[in-house]
Amino acid sequence: MSSLTLSKKLYKAFFITLLLVFALAYLGPLYVMLTTSFKGIEEIRNGNILALPNALNGSAWVKAWSSACTGGDCYGLAPYFWNSMRIVIPALLISTAVGALNGYVLSQWRFKGSNFLFGALLFGCFIPFQVILLPMAKLLAWLGLANTVTGLVLVHVIYGIAFTTLFFRNYYVGIPNELVRAARLDGAGFFAIFRHVFLPLSTPIIVVSVIWQFTQIWNDFLFGVVYSGPGTQPITVALNNLVNTTMGGKEYNVDMAAAVIAALPTLVVYIVAGKYFVRGLTAGAVKG
Repeated sequence: MSSLTLSKKLYKAFFITLLLVFALAYLGPLYVMLTTSFKGIEEIRNGNILALPNALNGSAWVKAWSSACTGGDCYGLAPYFWNSMRIVIPALLISTAVGALNGYVLSQWRFKGSNFLFGALLFGCFIPFQVILLPMAKLLAWLGLANTVTGLVLVHVIYGIAFTTLFFRNYYVGIPNELVRAARLDGAGFFAIFRHVFLPLSTPIIVVSVIWQFTQIWNDFLFGVVYSGPGTQPITVALNNLVNTTMGGKEYNVDMAAAVIAALPTLVVYIVAGKYFVRGLTAGAVKG
């Protein structure tokens, strides 16, 4: 075996080991959350945090879902979970649809000021959440949508359009112009081209937009705590209230089960569609 081949194998073994160490460090908290959620209180207090549970006990999951106290209410996370679903689904669909149309227009319609408009939308991707809290609160109050699910949907649509437009525009500039010219020769108009040429080719970038928006909206805490009210709070706000509510002894197993329940939808989305994320995100990186 040559020294060069041996050196390559050693480098490969080193980097694989390094990646495994990083993976274990990254997955460590999830392991602790899962194992703790299936333990009883006494086992948590007297046992090792890294040890597996002596017996699987799902009572903490049941309590976290249906009867844990989040502040003054003891209905568990269930109503807040469905609040988040009522916020995420319409906000995701609207922002993705508007972003797709915006991206198509900005990539194919070179009107005067289109570059400035795209730059302004791009600037919106870098505006911190805190900057828009007060003006958005005034807008929601003026529209009569303060402390409502509809108001939170509007907030996430407005904030997400900048990102979805960026994704779709960078993807659409990579679509061959020959397809557009062929569609025009067949008599297709501007929106017919969008419907019959661009949308069928948009599956990878739609997946990117769905994953991005779902994750951002579901995990949002700041907008949820500022713009929601009693009965409209998302699951992240409820999780914070549950963890900070103490009645008797601290139930770490319930807290861990609640944290996993709150994170489960985003984990499912990444597991199901994660392999398309990087592929779609980098599809428009070469051209445009």
